[in-house]
Amino acid sequence: MATRAESKAGTRVGRIPIQGLRPRTPDGVFDTKAFAGEVVPFQATVFREGHDIIDVALVTIDPRGQVSRRRMTPGIPGTDLWSAEVLFEAEGLHTWFVEAWNDDWATWLHAAEIKIPVGQDVDNVFASGRELLERASKREPDSVLYRDGAKALGNAGLSPAARLRVATDQRLAAALHARPLASLITQSGKQHLRVERTRAAVGSWYEFFPRSEGAKRQEDGTWKSGTFRTAARRLPAISRMGFDVVYIPPVHPIGTTFRKGPNNSLEAGPNDPGSPYAIGSPDGGHDAVHPDLGTIEDFEWFVGAAQNVGLELALDLALQCSPDHPWVAEHPEWFTTLPDGTIAYAENPPKKYQDIYPLNFDNDYEGISREIRRIVRFWIDRGVTIFRVDNPHTKPVHFWEWLLEDIRSDHPEVVFLAEAFTKPAMMQALAQVGFQQSYTYFTWRNEKWELEEYLREVSSETSPWFRPNFFVNTHDILTPYLQFGGVPAYKIRAAIAATASPTWGVYSGYELVENVARPGSEENIDNEKYEFKPRDWQAEEAAGASIAPYLTQLNRIRAAHPALRQLRNLTVHGSDDDAILVYSKYLAGEHTRSGRSDAIIVVVNTDPHSARETTVRLDPTAFGVAPGTRFTVRDLITQQSWVWGGDDYVRLDAFVEPAHILAVDFNRAP
Repeated sequence: MATRAESKAGTRVGRIPIQGLRPRTPDGVFDTKAFAGEVVPFQATVFREGHDIIDVALVTIDPRGQVSRRRMTPGIPGTDLWSAEVLFEAEGLHTWFVEAWNDDWATWLHAAEIKIPVGQDVDNVFASGRELLERASKREPDSVLYRDGAKALGNAGLSPAARLRVATDQRLAAALHARPLASLITQSGKQHLRVERTRAAVGSWYEFFPRSEGAKRQEDGTWKSGTFRTAARRLPAISRMGFDVVYIPPVHPIGTTFRKGPNNSLEAGPNDPGSPYAIGSPDGGHDAVHPDLGTIEDFEWFVGAAQNVGLELALDLALQCSPDHPWVAEHPEWFTTLPDGTIAYAENPPKKYQDIYPLNFDNDYEGISREIRRIVRFWIDRGVTIFRVDNPHTKPVHFWEWLLEDIRSDHPEVVFLAEAFTKPAMMQALAQVGFQQSYTYFTWRNEKWELEEYLREVSSETSPWFRPNFFVNTHDILTPYLQFGGVPAYKIRAAIAATASPTWGVYSGYELVENVARPGSEENIDNEKYEFKPRDWQAEEAAGASIAPYLTQLNRIRAAHPALRQLRNLTVHGSDDDAILVYSKYLAGEHTRSGRSDAIIVVVNTDPHSARETTVRLDPTAFGVAPGTRFTVRDLITQQSWVWGGDDYVRLDAFVEPAHILAVDFNRAP
């Protein structure tokens, strides 16, 4: 029988030490994350004293209590690192732990194969082996294999070589591997992994302002705002480009006090609509819609219109107020009052937001928290399942921990994206306490070396809790790389975002290569946040000024290749050029619905101003190909094919095609 090892009183190490469990959050306080359809790698460092052979298994328990056991695979000898991969499908809270044991038969056999050929301690060795097989026979009385094996090992009439051949019989080895003779069984502490719906981590996002779609300038110079009804006309085109999430900024009434004018100017004219982030007016606050857009019923209709074309709606949750918000009069204690009696407006020096009052949670934490929970549930009841949260890093982290758990308790389908471009500790903390997705530093990682570092970080180091959403731009961010890189820069950034991260996004106008910046700023001139910005999509596309077909192609490639919809499977490879970025993504056939392995190699020229040629240095084992093997790759952009082998020549002209997105053809011999 197997014997279980008990830890001695007062010790924190089991009989067989099990350390370095992963996935795990940094301090182990919060649950790690996965999504339905994700392949999660597990690791543990397991060892014991002496030379006995141990074995290790990963035990998972799904939300229904179903237990699964998987043998873990040992890593490089000497590292004591064991690993396993698990495909998760069932949503909910999963429990897992690592179990280790001494493999008594394998330990005996290893010693026997050394001692018997040299005639060392032959009788004792075979006696010990016979006892082990008798133990197995008692465990499985009907097993002739164990019974006959025990007799043979105890038969002194057979030669030592013949008895050893019985012990090394492959049938016996297979049986004792399937049901090992284990002792000193030791279990790690139990860990939790929360599996959320696929959209929590996989999606193609498209942002646009409903008020701009259908907006018209009147003869007298005034503007007529677009509505939810006119904005819905844009939805089919967004869907045809392959996007599956449409994100809209706040749709609430906008205040007039200190309203911002064009390009964030302090003087707004009578026709300027103001920033949608200056929420609140006599028409209502966070639970109302701007009258120019329509009614609550129109909003619900808009949600349905998006769903009808395969789009899920993400609504901006911006927790601040204009001076005209009802909360200012009803709850002045929710804000910060300065010594002169005025309410402090929002600042992020040197930026100033005179049209916005931030909430002060410390003045009335309970009251503010209850109201925000009411607001979130109000919009959930109207069909919203995704919230893009504006500046969550300016609110207490423990508030988000409470709110996200409260919503998850009866709305586990709701997804929250943290728009927090801030210090790493805060970004990581927000992800750990429950945000399903996070904006990232990707926007500012443009050089090859910094992209390599960042891709390794998000795909490996922080992947147990931090899910990146690689937005290529936003209504507030237009980096110098995009300002001066032209069409090549826009294609390069889109290609990397769409293939490196399971979730990526664009802000409308990206497909039109809108790259003129406001002087001295990392944002578009005539920022749509402060004015109407209708676009003639059909005219631009007819004139060939749109890269919408390229974005469509990227989304189709994502849809066709499941490896691209994973996060933790990214491997960075090398090249001999300081601008050629190379990485691969691989999903083994056992984890795909088709049963066929899927491997993608991405080679990108990150220099938007030149053609580059170099040799790429691949580790084929990272995508399921044996070292030294020739294999066929097909460019999913151009449909060209090549035979590669690991060290391969590439030439990428940024003005023609700046990126190879290569599918490894496992079925086509070179």
